[in-house]
Amino acid sequence: MSIQPEHDLNPGDEAEPGTPGAGEDVCDACAGSGTLADGKSCPMCGGSGRVMRGIGGG
Repeated sequence: MSIQPEHDLNPGDEAEPGTPGAGEDVCDACAGSGTLADGKSCPMCGGSGRVMRGIGGG
């Protein structure tokens, strides 16, 4: 038996949406556009331009 995340995560995501201590941020790989210079969909954010990142901490 394998545990599947509730949401599909992209390579640039650090956490699932709704995870305490995580928030949505602009994807560094595509600068939030969702596409790369060659016009293809960004693989890091799945074309959304946004990734989930850990926030806060110290």
